[in-house]
Amino acid sequence: MNHLLRHHKSHRKLTTLVENRTTYNADYAELNIYETHEYAEKVSLTFNFPVIASMLTGKKIMHIDGLPSFDFFPGESVVMPTNKEMIIDFPLAKANDPTQCLALGIDSDKIDEVVEKFNHHVTIESENNNWKLDDSASHLINNVDVNHLVERLVHTFTNTTSSKDVLLDLMIQELIVRLLQTKAKAFLLNDTDGIFNDTRIGFVIKYIKQNLTNKDITVDLLAEKACMSASHFHKKFKNTLGVSPIDYINSEKIKFSKKLIKETKDLRMSEIAFKSGFNNTSYFNRQFKKMELMTPQQFKNSISK
Repeated sequence: MNHLLRHHKSHRKLTTLVENRTTYNADYAELNIYETHEYAEKVSLTFNFPVIASMLTGKKIMHIDGLPSFDFFPGESVVMPTNKEMIIDFPLAKANDPTQCLALGIDSDKIDEVVEKFNHHVTIESENNNWKLDDSASHLINNVDVNHLVERLVHTFTNTTSSKDVLLDLMIQELIVRLLQTKAKAFLLNDTDGIFNDTRIGFVIKYIKQNLTNKDITVDLLAEKACMSASHFHKKFKNTLGVSPIDYINSEKIKFSKKLIKETKDLRMSEIAFKSGFNNTSYFNRQFKKMELMTPQQFKNSISK
């Protein structure tokens, strides 16, 4: 992402030190890159269209109605409905080390079009599969598919090519589908009413959550728990959650490792890896970089400046 930001910086104009905004336009969408170069707090931001905001560098503290206040770090995103206010603090922003964030606005009609297609094809173990992006905000942590899409979108928005609008249209459709899958997955993972408890996928998810740091979880073991063949379980799990069982387990372990990094200062990365359920540090580092687009140490540095 750094090389993309350098390309952006070479073309943008700096007119304010707090939430300096540069806009890139396309059919159905606009990309806004915000930069803050000094400490600030209680900065209000509202959009008149649905937005997905993703942190690039630094740290923000977000205050959004309906969510507890939270620290907002690189690799994380927030989905905001139309006219939903964000109140933002910038505790780490400096002149030579700005806090940077992007906000991708998407046309509501485009979202509705993709949602309709999605609901014709989504596979969830329930009759209740009419998913949509609603009026509530959501905080996305450790979503590797969304992170990769955001990087591709930034590259395409900030470079002029003859196929730019066609490529962006395809990526925006994919992003909407990923967000819908994330919503469906969240419904399964936060099933406080027990709607999915008697489904095989729901049972496996509960088992994974209860045994997350167990280093012996395998697809074969989970398939056995679900009373399925390994191949059928793999297909069913991926259709339901949008990710493979191993990618889901690793993403949950990386999420747990980020929590440890944020909350502890004296643990070595090898200890973080072990406590997060990884057998070795090298594999932990590879998975972390794959999902967060930075190494664990780079993530630690980005939140401790």
